[in-house]
Amino acid sequence: MTPHHVTLTADALALTWPDGDITLPAPLLRHACRCADCRALALRGMAPQAPAAIRLQGAEPIGHYALQLHFDDGHQRGIYPWGYLRQMAGLD
Repeated sequence: MTPHHVTLTADALALTWPDGDITLPAPLLRHACRCADCRALALRGMAPQAPAAIRLQGAEPIGHYALQLHFDDGHQRGIYPWGYLRQMAGLD
């Protein structure tokens, strides 16, 4: 499922879906990154190190299935599929 509308602010990502609206804060999104580096940390029982006041700087669509988010700590390798974002918000 693809959202109808995507709004990005420095503090959060807001998505409008046919079955509801969600807002995911930037720190939650950064902590939930699934890039290779962040997954390797998780496998070692560690969490990604990011400032508590992390902010979003941008987003790029990846095909029709995901967003690549850009954070102000320079991290921009994580791809967030629509289904993953819905799971994070408890919609799926």
